[in-house]
Amino acid sequence: MTHVQPEVPAAIATVPGAVTDRAGARIVALDCYDVRFPTSLQHDGSDAMNPDPDYSAAYAVLRTDAPGLEGHALCFTIGRGNEVMVAAIAALRHHIVGRNVADVSADLGGLSAAMIGDSQLRWLGPEKGVMHMAIGAVVNAAWDLAAKVAGKPVWRLLADLTPEQVVGLVDFRYLDDALTPAEALEILRAAQPGKAARIAELERSGYPAYTTTPGWIGYSDEKLTELSRQAVADGFTQIKLKVGADTADDVRRMTLAREAVGPGIRIAVDANQRWGIAEATAAIAALAPWQPYWVEEPTSPDEILGLAKIRAAIAPAKVAVGEHVANRVIFKQLLQAQAADVLTIDACRVAGVNENLAILLLAAKFGVAVCPHAGGVGLCEMVQHLAMFDFVGVSGPRADRVLEYVDHLHEHFTDPVRVTGGRYLAPSAPGFSATLRQQSLRDYEFPHGAVWQRLPGHFDNPSKAPVTAAPIVQQGQ
Repeated sequence: MTHVQPEVPAAIATVPGAVTDRAGARIVALDCYDVRFPTSLQHDGSDAMNPDPDYSAAYAVLRTDAPGLEGHALCFTIGRGNEVMVAAIAALRHHIVGRNVADVSADLGGLSAAMIGDSQLRWLGPEKGVMHMAIGAVVNAAWDLAAKVAGKPVWRLLADLTPEQVVGLVDFRYLDDALTPAEALEILRAAQPGKAARIAELERSGYPAYTTTPGWIGYSDEKLTELSRQAVADGFTQIKLKVGADTADDVRRMTLAREAVGPGIRIAVDANQRWGIAEATAAIAALAPWQPYWVEEPTSPDEILGLAKIRAAIAPAKVAVGEHVANRVIFKQLLQAQAADVLTIDACRVAGVNENLAILLLAAKFGVAVCPHAGGVGLCEMVQHLAMFDFVGVSGPRADRVLEYVDHLHEHFTDPVRVTGGRYLAPSAPGFSATLRQQSLRDYEFPHGAVWQRLPGHFDNPSKAPVTAAPIVQQGQ
């Protein structure tokens, strides 16, 4: 498959060169780790479709022959199957190991296209599922590496690109009936005025956040109420509740949350794909008196026409979808069908930064808000860069933009998110903020890490037991 490039000179369709001579380094290994956190013990992350998640990361590390220079990223999963993601990442080694860092950094669009276009691996999708997510991990690790060489956080590396360079990173195959390279270039050029002021504002005041911390479906009513009040005290103007298991329970919990936060705080709800179309419409009608701001994943993310029907039926409540949307093509059709008010993009679901750039540009073309999905492990750290670039370089200031925050597992990263007063502070350290602490990597490697060795009872329930116990994979070639 070929990479569909806009007509821009090759010399400018690249990421700017490094500020140090480390770009002369060579990538010598792609190491893959199975890392899992036992979050199901406290019901953290629980929802109507996923009652017992163990937040997990198939963690990819691009190692180079320059001391201390590595690229880090991850695929997010919720436990079983993480070993499958590790194997999929390992299958991409031949695309990246042995290449010069400078060459990779200068053509991140070409790297993405080569992996997506690998005909034998593409057969496993195409462009969806485990293999596509694995490509995203490697692409994102390459962006982390390029940003570290450039001495910039990823959001700022993107912001410093010209419109022509950004367009040069996007694959327009299957998109040009809805968004052409020329239209994308026009969107990016229109965002240039005021860009420097937005960067300064972002660095000064941060990016607005909302929190899902109070809303996990396995939490008691008392915990929901306490955490909802705390969210308001912490400066959040929006919270989110998980719904979908039982409508009567949803109404009770929504009532408690509304009483806790008052009338001026937005409450979004998230069904995590639990309902069919008619069921979704009826359940959302039952919640209407408490004014849900948006309803996330009310049905299957592939149910484009059904989402359009739900959206028409539940207004003024909005439909949000995106964290499980497999690729830019489905995002395009959701927008064409007027099936979503909010796109909840994810840093680890599609094939990395490049495909997410395409989705940001599609959303701008159709005038639809992007409010990224985060939480998980590492998702807040990574997706903040995409949201901040969207603000700076694509959509500009929009009152309807907000980025999800969940207060879980940030202590395991060397550059964790910083949220204060209900706002994400802009990362300043070079890279994608995805580097795990070495002690965390040792403690939570599955199944041999120290934490898992102390939790054999976690697998007493056969439904929780791993099918295979995949060791760390650390081959260079």
